[in-house]
This record gives sequence, structure tokens and C-alpha cells, in this order.
Amino acid sequence: MDLDRLHEKIHLCQLCDLSLNRIKAVSGEGPCPAEIMLVGEAPGREEDLAGRPFVGRAGRLLDKALAEADLQRSEVFITSVIKCRPPENRKPKRYEIETCRPFLEAQMKVLNPRIVCLMGNVATQAVLGKQGVTSLRGQIWQDRFLVTYHPAAVLRNRNLMKDFVSDLKKAKRPSDIFAKGSFLNR
Repeated sequence: MDLDRLHEKIHLCQLCDLSLNRIKAVSGEGPCPAEIMLVGEAPGREEDLAGRPFVGRAGRLLDKALAEADLQRSEVFITSVIKCRPPENRKPKRYEIETCRPFLEAQMKVLNPRIVCLMGNVATQAVLGKQGVTSLRGQIWQDRFLVTYHPAAVLRNRNLMKDFVSDLKKAKRPSDIFAKGSFLNR
């Protein structure tokens, strides 16, 4: 399946109740294939209105962090674990994550990214089955997944920005990490 057909399926999806109240499904955006894929939690209000990922306050912070990491938004594919906004921006429920998981897995297959940045606990739990971003961040798992903070967490605690940017730099140059071997599959 190509990315356009996959995203059309996402926009037409009615597999869970989140589809009933969404304005727009947010499939994601970026190049295909993609060297780097960023995966967040779920669309928020601004994303639901625009149909685009990370366009609100957290998105502006993400853009700033990408620039500091010498990356452009157009160079990375950005998406979320779930593709529709949960009511009142609550955390996605387990069944919502499980319902949307095939879409995320299909995106990874189509995009074939060299590295996938899992931003926050929801993305890390959904993909790796692990929690505790503070202790997991900056590490590469399964030779492909880099755990980092969610931009919304950085908004709440600006002291995390330096580590967030550092992680994005690692995503740009993971060969530095692989050469050292110190972060692999801990």
C-alpha cells in the first residue's frame, strides 16, 4: 500500500468512537520514504482543526527544537500513535491505541525510516511496551527506536529542552551512537 492510500484509509476510519467527534483525522505529514519519523501521542485541538500534526504550541516548540538540532520539519515524517483527537485532550485509552496501531505500523512499513523517535510515554509504551521516558530517553532500542520527551512535556518544563534537542541530534546522526554501542538495546 502506498502512503496516499493509507492516509485515505485513516481519514475514512470509523473503527472507534474517536471518529465520531473528530473534525479531521491527522494521519501525519512529511517525506516518503523518510529517514526520520517522529511519533507523538495524539492530535490536540489545533491539529484536529487543521488536519496536520503538531501545529499548536507543542508544534511550535517542536519546530524550534528541530531547528536547533539542524533539522527542518520538511525532512522528517511526523505522526502520532492515534490519529483522532481524544475528548478534552485526554490520554488515549488502550483500546484506542490498539485500534490505531495497524495504521502506525503500516506507516512505518511504507516510510521505512532509519530512525523512529518515540516522543513521550504513550508512544514509547505503544511501540516498545516500556514506560519511563526520563530513564529511557536518549537510548536506541531495537536498532531503530529513539526514546525522547514529548514536546508538550518540554513546554511544561523548559529545562528538558536541552535533552530534547540532543535527542533530535542523535536521530539525525545515530551512527555516532551505534559506533559507540553504549546505547543499544538497554
